[in-house]
Amino acid sequence: MTFAPFTPYSRVVNPEFALQNEAKRQRASRGGLAFVMTTIFLDMLGAAILLPVLPYIVRLYNTDALTVALLAVVYSVAQFSAAPILGWLSDRSGRRPMLLLSVLGSALGYYLFGIGGALWVLFLSRLIDGITGGNISTAQAYIADVTPPQDRAKNFALMGAVFSLGFILGPAIGGVLGQFNVILPALAAGTLSLFSVIFGYFLLPESLTKEKRATTPFNWSSINPVAAILEMAARPNLAVLLFATFVFNFVYGAMASNFSVYTIEKFGAPPFENASVFTLVGAIGFIIQAGVVQRLVPRFGEKKLALSGLVLQVLGFLGIGVAPAFWLLYPISALIGAGNAFMRPTLTALIANGVSFREQGKVAGVTASLTSLTYVLGPLWAGVSYDYVMPSAPYWTGALMLALTWLLVARLKVGLPTKGDEQVRTA
Repeated sequence: MTFAPFTPYSRVVNPEFALQNEAKRQRASRGGLAFVMTTIFLDMLGAAILLPVLPYIVRLYNTDALTVALLAVVYSVAQFSAAPILGWLSDRSGRRPMLLLSVLGSALGYYLFGIGGALWVLFLSRLIDGITGGNISTAQAYIADVTPPQDRAKNFALMGAVFSLGFILGPAIGGVLGQFNVILPALAAGTLSLFSVIFGYFLLPESLTKEKRATTPFNWSSINPVAAILEMAARPNLAVLLFATFVFNFVYGAMASNFSVYTIEKFGAPPFENASVFTLVGAIGFIIQAGVVQRLVPRFGEKKLALSGLVLQVLGFLGIGVAPAFWLLYPISALIGAGNAFMRPTLTALIANGVSFREQGKVAGVTASLTSLTYVLGPLWAGVSYDYVMPSAPYWTGALMLALTWLLVARLKVGLPTKGDEQVRTA
């Protein structure tokens, strides 16, 4: 005689058990989401803490300005190469181990940078941080896992607000610590990341259940950043959305690297005035992403908000190029900050909604690779066009690129994924 496997009666017919199980799952998701947001904040805070003192640490070993730039290039190139690998792994082994590994790599990189001892150690630290720098992309995949498609823009906006808050507070903390010793900010950043790893080990639940993990066999194109980008770009609508992400970050990165050079030459602006503009941009980004975007997405949708953000940025970049006085850069930069706040979370949500659960890590890795590439190409374009075309060239060329992107995004017909998030429909 054989017996059927025993199934508890409560699991079959008891709706109260199902409700309790669902409530438990939702509490775990909220707890994981809160931890991921904290991790993003600490990651951005740690990176921003270094901004005021990084050149001073480098000057302990080398006084060339090129060395500071090369440190940024090494980080970006390493992240460009490694982000698809981390995304591929997170789709197969889960978000939790990859997120903890990434934050641990950041902690090691910060500690090495602070301890130093030789210039090659500084480059090694940035290389390690870049290779394991998938915490933002893995966090995006985590958020996509625990959030319904129609609510993703809200949580990505909250992520952007947390990101902006770290950018606002980080330089101030770094400046204060740097008054005592220039290596203290790097050690503080490493300690913040280490605390994140410890807390995450005990408190962070896994967001990607085993039945939702990718099962396709390994192939080299999956971890080749160029091949991964081309594969995702072949999906409906994703080519335009990834192109928009590239242009947006390319133009913004060019401005961030060139703005102070431009204002010093044109207006004779002191460091405090330039810093106040960036602080204003960060503050506006925090306010809009923390409250405004979440209220507007249900009413207007991600696409309309992304288009509105593009319009604000076009006006802002044109305004920088023609502003006759420095004080006008405050309202003009506010337009750019608002456009950034509207566009970044909505684009991220549209991209996440364009793939299944099993590919959230991969598409987030592709997005991270494109973004890291813009951190290399954007500043280079700003420098070349500034020196060989005219000082305002990075801004009016940026406005043209953003305007072209608006035309492409406006033609998109997008819709939410179907039930199960396994396929995508267009409307």
